[in-house]
Formats: sequence, structure tokens, C-alpha cells
Amino acid sequence: MRRMLDMIRSSSVSATVMQAAARGALAVSGPEMIEILVYITNHNKVFGQQARMTLAGWELKSSLEAASNPATPPEVLDYLIAPENLRPPLLPTLLENPSVKQEALLQMAAHGSREVVDAMRKSSRVQGLPEILRALAANPNSTPIEVAQFQQAAVIPEELPQAELPEEPSQPPGGSAIHLETCDENVLEESVAVDAFLTEHARELVMEGEKPFQPLGGFHEFEVTSLETSVPVEQAQAEPVAPLEAGSAAAVATAKPSGTATATRPSPAAKKAHSSQETERGSALQKISRLDIKGRIQLAMKGTKEDRSILIRDSTKLVALAVLESPKVTDGEVEKFANQKNVLEAVLRQIPMKRRFVKNYGVVRNLVANPRTPLDVSLGLMKNLLTADLKNLAGNKEVSDTIRKLATKMFKQKMDTTRK
Repeated sequence: MRRMLDMIRSSSVSATVMQAAARGALAVSGPEMIEILVYITNHNKVFGQQARMTLAGWELKSSLEAASNPATPPEVLDYLIAPENLRPPLLPTLLENPSVKQEALLQMAAHGSREVVDAMRKSSRVQGLPEILRALAANPNSTPIEVAQFQQAAVIPEELPQAELPEEPSQPPGGSAIHLETCDENVLEESVAVDAFLTEHARELVMEGEKPFQPLGGFHEFEVTSLETSVPVEQAQAEPVAPLEAGSAAAVATAKPSGTATATRPSPAAKKAHSSQETERGSALQKISRLDIKGRIQLAMKGTKEDRSILIRDSTKLVALAVLESPKVTDGEVEKFANQKNVLEAVLRQIPMKRRFVKNYGVVRNLVANPRTPLDVSLGLMKNLLTADLKNLAGNKEVSDTIRKLATKMFKQKMDTTRK
């Protein structure tokens, strides 16, 4: 392998060999192939992009082997730990590798996401590095309790005023305090999450100004209810839609389409439930439309499921991303978000950055099948798909050719492995 890498470095191989190397098709071990791919990514303008795509979808076992080995070349470790290349499953292993530079850990500790803070908090190596702990204490994604813990572990308690340390709740006799304590913790968690988000993105908030609520896809997608009323979507979109009022659901429900199609008459119970849902949606839209950016961020993190389903489509990136930071958001909601084509690409890129969400197979499957998901994100997630989903993806004409071709290749490989 060293000879092959030396040959690649000295440009002593043919373009055919370079193309095979960029696709990860050389007959070398996994970690050795990773070293070649990293070199091509960093130093070859012709095949670098292909090598980057190959690395993004490289199988996890070899990647973990390279991430855990102290003898792995520094260039490879630097590549794996870089925020733009970092794969969440590799982070705990990289943190424990003594060959990973402390400078990289320091930058990650100071600016990392909530998931990064959580992983570093659990790292035994990080716990022995006071400088890293200080950076974590300054990270806006760290909770007040964690800040106190980081400060104490770094033996610099004087930097945190005693008044700001979280106080232990009083424990009066009886069991009623348990419920109250839980409620208080939930409210505190939401407030801390909002404050941390606003602090982290303070500069971006100033740059955004006071943009009004404007959902991707427009307001009409909230108001057209063709499914419940059996009105063709084309006709519903062609007709002008007035702003949604509390009583508009009933008007939509009773509208009949022109032509040969006959509107299906809903049952009284379904009609009442539908009207109630439309009224709730209309009320939420009116409330959200009156809020400024900070108000919408707070609602995204503290509001209801209905509020989150609307705000995830906000064309202001900070508001949409705040939905994913909400302590209340469920895996089921995120699974639906991952399938939506009327959300920002930033939302689809952020979802797999959270370990909790990427553990949900439905989220992974929906992200890869969503044509709006960035290509590098889809490529990095495809290795997790089941055979049946790879087959479906290979025939999905909405996704890019690169995704379909790779899905076909992976499907054939899995089928061959099964036969063996």
C-alpha cells in the first residue's frame, strides 16, 4: 500500500488506476484504502470529489478501525475529525484516540453542536484535558449544570459565579415534590435550550433582521384539503385561496369539484374532526404570522406539535433549525420532516447530525429517498439501508443518478453476499 500511495503521490499511475482508487476499488485493506482516498481528496483536483463521495459512504467497520488506531496517519485523522467531514458514529472513537490533535478537539469543544458536547462530556480523554473542558464550559450548547461540571473538573470554579450555579431543589416531606420537580426541570430545559440557541446564533439573528413568516411552498399548502374533500389538487390549486379563517374549513369541506368527479360526503364525525383540525391549523398560522424571528424561535422550541409542523417550513433558516432543537420534538415528527420536500436543505442536513434521530431507521430511509437531501448526506447514510429499500431506491427516478447507481451497486453486493 505504501508503494501504491507513493506512486499516486508521484503521479506514476495511469488515469484508470486513479479513477479506481477514487472509487475505493483497489485491492488493499480498508484503513489503507481510506488513507489513499484522503490523499486524493486533499490533493487531486480531478478525482478529489469522487474520492470525497466514496469516503462519505465508506463502510463503518474500516472507518472505526482507522479512527481508533493511534498509528493512523495524521492527515487521515485530521480529515475524519474535521466538522465538514465528521461522521457522528466515529466521534466517540476519535475522541479517545491520543493521536487526534488537541487543537482539533479544542475547536470542536468551543463550537460543536449539542451532540458534540454530549459526546465530549462522556469522553474519558476529554475529562483529563482542562483546556478542552474550559472550551466546553464556554460552548453555548452546554447546559448550566454541565457548565458547572466542566468548570469543576477543570479546577477553575472561580470563573463561574456562585450565584449562577444551579441550586439543589428543596425536598419537603411527602411525594408531591417529585412531580413539581419534574415539571420545573422540563420548563428549565426548554428555557435553557431557547437561551442557548439565541446566544449561539446572536450574530445571525442580527443579520437576518425582522423577516416575516414565509413558509416554503406558500400558504396555500396549509389551506388546500383535497384529500379529505376528494377535490383534485390541480383544481384546488387553480382556485384562489383566501387567508384561512376559523370558519374556512367548513367552506372547503363543502366545496364540490367541477367535472365528472363527485365529492365524497364526509360523515358528521369526520366533518367535525376535520373542521376542528382546520380551525386549529388556522389559529396556529395566524399566531405565527404575527411573531418576529425570536418569537418564532421560542415557539419552535416550546410550542405544540402543530406549531412545529408549520415552523419547520419557515424560510428563515434559524427558525426551521430551532424546531429540531426543541426538547419536545419526537422521532415520529422528524421522520415526517425527513420526507418533506418543502423544507430547507439546511434542515435535511442537520437531522442526521443528531445521533438520536439518525438511530431511527425511518428517518435514515426518508432522508436518502428525499431528492432535496444534499448528495453528501445521502451517500453517507446509504450504507444503513436494508436490501429492499436499496432496490426501491435504485428505481426511484426522483433522486440523482449517483444515488440510483450506488443503490444498484450496493443492492447487488448484498444479494451476492446473501447467496454466498
